[in-house]
Amino acid sequence: MAVSDKFQRASLIPSFVYSPPSLSSRGLIDVESPFLMSSASFSHSSVSSSARNEGIVKKDFVIPAPNEPTGKIKMFSPAYYAACTAGGIFSCGLTHMAVTPLDLVKCNMQIDPAKYKGITSGFGVLLKEQGARGFFRGWVPTLLGYSAQGACKFGFYEFFKKYYSDIAGPEYAAKYKTLIYLAGSASAEFIADVALCPFEAVKVRVQTQPGFARGISDGLPKFIKAEGPLGLYKGLVPLWGRQIPYTMMKFASFETIVESLYKYAIPTPKEQCSKSLQLGVSFAGGYVAGIFCAIVSHPADNLVSFLNNARGATVGDAVKNLGLWGLFTRGLPLRIVMIGTLTGAQWGIYDAFKVFVGLPTTGGAAPPAPAKA
Repeated sequence: MAVSDKFQRASLIPSFVYSPPSLSSRGLIDVESPFLMSSASFSHSSVSSSARNEGIVKKDFVIPAPNEPTGKIKMFSPAYYAACTAGGIFSCGLTHMAVTPLDLVKCNMQIDPAKYKGITSGFGVLLKEQGARGFFRGWVPTLLGYSAQGACKFGFYEFFKKYYSDIAGPEYAAKYKTLIYLAGSASAEFIADVALCPFEAVKVRVQTQPGFARGISDGLPKFIKAEGPLGLYKGLVPLWGRQIPYTMMKFASFETIVESLYKYAIPTPKEQCSKSLQLGVSFAGGYVAGIFCAIVSHPADNLVSFLNNARGATVGDAVKNLGLWGLFTRGLPLRIVMIGTLTGAQWGIYDAFKVFVGLPTTGGAAPPAPAKA
């Protein structure tokens, strides 16, 4: 059979048998594009005259490479942002629900430090007064609220990161990438907190006032009856004060840490690393980022808990009651453990979902600036 020159120069695994996995799996090339179909398939013209005389017909075909996703999601398409939104729902909703016991003790330590003096004693008080079931009080508003927040946080972050990069242009996007991470995450969290705030208000009231309500179904109507519909957003500004710095630190530090790990700690380029190693990097980067997040956002977290628990309370009342030192330190060790684990797990779940649908993990080497003409 006659073979073209390009096939004579092919490697042991010829290009017409496998399409490049390193590009298609990263979403950089459409595996069904006309270019790949033409370069990775047999051509009728390459069939020898003897084969044609024998009536043998070769049909065009492509065999997906091993580990190559069978489906395809084009980068920065509506399907891409929908996948990131779904990943955010799973990563935030499930993780926050899982750490409900820690969150419950933290909130009560912030509200009533005389009764809940520490982590161990706090769990003991809850177990004695409410039993084991009391550890998960408020899990439904937690699940719903942080699922809504995660959807907006991750989905809009990916959108704004691309949007601001396009505005800046390739050269400045690479040069000022950290500023783009900060701006994109702040914009996304501004929207996400509007979705979270009503659920957070009910959650705190359910967790810190025994007997107020069992959960979201009876707690939400009771809260609205007592505070009015706008009362659900009484803590929005402190929530922005807590969550926007938290998310800016969460995304910008994560991107920087992951890039540094691939640059200095891992000798293999990211695209050549196994998916399990990449997900391990995502978890490690997320955990370290979570520690920074907890420290930056903790004073506002104390304010949110105080304002949602005390009817008619103001920020001045919170500062006077907690004190400046207490505002920065009360419940901080527990929150560092909780937020570090939470953030690491969120990035792990989020990137695992992206890998599952055929997308690359988040972070890595910075894009090179285009060469000047």
